[in-house]
Amino acid sequence: MKPVTLKDIAETLGISITTVSKALKGYPDVSKKTRALVKELAKTLNYKPNAFAVNLRTEESKTIGLIIPEIVHHFFSSVIKGIISQAEKKGYLVIILQSNESYELEKKQLDLLLSKRVDGILISLANGTADFKHLVEVIEQGKPLVMFDKIAKIVKCSKVIIDDRKAAYTATQHLIDTGCKRIAHFRGPLLPQNAIDRFLGYKKALLDNNMVYDPSLVYLFEDMTFEVGEMFAKKIMDEHTDVDGIFVNTDLVAIGAITEFNRQGVKIPEDISIVGFSNWFMSSAITPSLTTINQPGFEMGKKAFKQLYKEMKAKKNKKEVIPKIIELETVLVKRNSTK
Repeated sequence: MKPVTLKDIAETLGISITTVSKALKGYPDVSKKTRALVKELAKTLNYKPNAFAVNLRTEESKTIGLIIPEIVHHFFSSVIKGIISQAEKKGYLVIILQSNESYELEKKQLDLLLSKRVDGILISLANGTADFKHLVEVIEQGKPLVMFDKIAKIVKCSKVIIDDRKAAYTATQHLIDTGCKRIAHFRGPLLPQNAIDRFLGYKKALLDNNMVYDPSLVYLFEDMTFEVGEMFAKKIMDEHTDVDGIFVNTDLVAIGAITEFNRQGVKIPEDISIVGFSNWFMSSAITPSLTTINQPGFEMGKKAFKQLYKEMKAKKNKKEVIPKIIELETVLVKRNSTK
């Protein structure tokens, strides 16, 4: 069946389309009786407003775009929940796209969202993103853009972040304070910015404590998976038997390492201590439970949408938007993988 239109209601009741439109909106210049008749018939016929026509009239699509590197990651799933919790309150639909850590796919997805005329865009960059022209173009087109977690510092837009360098310093300092003398770092990829900052925080903690920084103890990897954690645990046992502490870029990799150490009979934390990053739900379920940095994903999602909403409203009212940096606090969650 074809969708019911204002014209169908008007013809059925023998009144004008304008009167039907006003009645549905509750205009006082339409009599109470007519308003009641129109609303009753609209309900009976299951009338739905034409969203496309409304969008053209208001110049709002009531949709926003969200690009994230991966959906299954615990942190990003928490971010999504935070964004949607706020978007629903304001009547916005969220279009969620996954870049799969691909720069090329990220560019295509930005173009797609612009073609869909979304009102604003939230994005956490792919690991492979080193050129930011596609992001600058979005801003130059006047489209509100807010980055979160994995960002580009040189792009002039609002960002919701944590202090990754400080958090990594805290994690490494905890290993030092609990007696670790030889600390490795499972870094992840060279990019993005948060991987860089976590590495720099790790390195600074070593140097501040008069410990030697050894590049051979920094392990690079592109895919942050459970299997990578297992693989690097084996490498530690083969190449650096003197390592007694590891700071890992993300919990999933740390859990893989713990699993392999358990399999090989390496005692945690007696032989080796491990600190992760994110506070994934499995961190408290594995044995021994994982000491980690709590990264507030849900709160980050809420803050990101709220900032985007402010900027979308400012744009609609033709007001200047001044980019804002919103920094959330992190905490070290102490569990049984450290002494």
